[in-house]
Amino acid sequence: MKTIRLTMAQALVRHLAALRVELDDGSVVPYVGGVFSIFGHGNVAGLGEALWAGRESLPTLRAHNEQAMAHAAIAYSKAQFRRRIMAVTTSIGPGATNLVTAAALAHVNRLPVLLLPGDVFASRAPDPVLQQVEDFGHGDVSANDCFKPVTRWFDRITRPEQILTSLPRAIQVMSDPALCGPVCLALPQDVQAEAFDCPESFLQPAVIRMRRAQADVQELRAAAELLRRARRPLIVAGGGVLYSQAGDALQTFAQAHGVPVAETQAGKSSLRWDDALNAGAIGVTGSPAANTLAREADLVLAVGSRLQDFTTGSHALFGDAQRIGLNVQAFDAAKWGAAPLVADARVGLQQLHAAVGDWRADDNWTVRAKELSARWRQRVDVLTRHDPRDELPYDAEVIGAVRDSAADSPAGDVVVCAAGTLPAELHKLWRAAEPGNYHVEYGYSCMGYEIAGGLGVKLARPHQEVIVMVGDGSYLMMNSEIATSVMLGKKLIVVVLDNRGYGCIHRLQRASGGPRFNNLLDDCVPEGGSRSTVDFAAHAASLGAEAVHVADLAALKTAMHKARAATTTQVIVIDTSAERITEDGGAWWEVAIPEVSDRAEVDEAHARYVAGKREQR
Repeated sequence: MKTIRLTMAQALVRHLAALRVELDDGSVVPYVGGVFSIFGHGNVAGLGEALWAGRESLPTLRAHNEQAMAHAAIAYSKAQFRRRIMAVTTSIGPGATNLVTAAALAHVNRLPVLLLPGDVFASRAPDPVLQQVEDFGHGDVSANDCFKPVTRWFDRITRPEQILTSLPRAIQVMSDPALCGPVCLALPQDVQAEAFDCPESFLQPAVIRMRRAQADVQELRAAAELLRRARRPLIVAGGGVLYSQAGDALQTFAQAHGVPVAETQAGKSSLRWDDALNAGAIGVTGSPAANTLAREADLVLAVGSRLQDFTTGSHALFGDAQRIGLNVQAFDAAKWGAAPLVADARVGLQQLHAAVGDWRADDNWTVRAKELSARWRQRVDVLTRHDPRDELPYDAEVIGAVRDSAADSPAGDVVVCAAGTLPAELHKLWRAAEPGNYHVEYGYSCMGYEIAGGLGVKLARPHQEVIVMVGDGSYLMMNSEIATSVMLGKKLIVVVLDNRGYGCIHRLQRASGGPRFNNLLDDCVPEGGSRSTVDFAAHAASLGAEAVHVADLAALKTAMHKARAATTTQVIVIDTSAERITEDGGAWWEVAIPEVSDRAEVDEAHARYVAGKREQR
């Protein structure tokens, strides 16, 4: 066996640089798009030296915040439909623990990212090293043990030879459609620098080919029989449709069998927004069309969905409908008593299409679904093209102004969002013409993902305009990657909707019977304090962006056209209402209300809560 003398870090970097993946069109491309890095004493000498040596074949990108760069890496993979990844490296201590939130986000959303935090010395010679967490009862614990509950694969590399088995296992997890998620290799800084005889074969890994699992014969037969008996079926398209690139198979199935489709947050853009059978968003943030069909359906075929509470209306939306779970992960396929159909989404839809033959949904059901969907599309026009004039605009009107400025964008915009009211409004109202043009992280709903996520999307899709829509609350939580986008020459258009606080939770608080308390900025000023005034445009300009605060929707439209013509990151700020929302659609969401309270409003909210609980299945 031929070997070459390398440090562990050098072997790791050279393996990553050599990895290739075969895409659906047969092309072979690098699997790792690059490594985001913030150096510290725990990774600069070992891994830093290796990354510098390999910089021509494996780009290193510097960021400004560890959590943010991990979000960017995760967004990159989501935008690539999980076909490619990025890695992230930090020092030990706060740099490493700053990654934990992002790891949890990737874990919940089933998205791959390779986390490479530095770790304490394996030799323990200098213990306690700077930033080391000492546990009184366990000598082998470090801060990186925090990653264990939020990763699909965790290992601490305590000898250089261990990278030969651990790294391929980590890659296998990330590239397996059923296991896919974040992985973490904790790298003690002394082990990073230790040399060993590395087999040359390790530096020449095989091309990665994504597995497409076929359905079990018995499960397929059972699912087909359920479908044949259904008269009012509904398809719920989840993120698995996009990750499987199953949009064409979904459209073929829906049209051939007359079945309407509703989209989850992760699955939105599975079908074109104007497809006659696309009833729009489903669930708590859903359209009236989709939710009406969900309540009336006698069978729900969930394709690639985790069936989280926002999709199911906390399990009060689908009534007594039969359920089929088509999912590559058996854990998800059998949720809530569904008949499991464990398979790749594209393959499973094709097999199910063949298995049911010329079966179709009841004609009246198909006609009704098309009518409801068409009516909702017309209503979206009204909601998003209204100009309030005499009051502050709200999210829907801003969305319309941003959307309608895209007439000259041939590939369509990618909209990026994550938390607050905006995901609800975008889920209902954004119009995505191509798969992946709707990029909203709503599994973990992590405030601060938006701008960093937008950077990752731009790295993955440089030919498209990436528009980040973010509230003032999320902007203040994490905005540093505006500076990174400028530094890297990756233009974003960031639209900041300033409603002066946490408007979404303010409204939830009020709906739960609570008083105005600790959410909107004007409600948070103590005696002797000062009213908060943040100049978001000036702040963004200080980070290197071209920024403007616009007075109204007309000015927003003008600014959007200028932003599209610009070559560097643009930030547009507009004041919006904290109270107005799109009332159309929606579904019950279980938020526990106190059983006893001194407030009559809480008692009333609890009565509504109990009524909602009665509808749960």
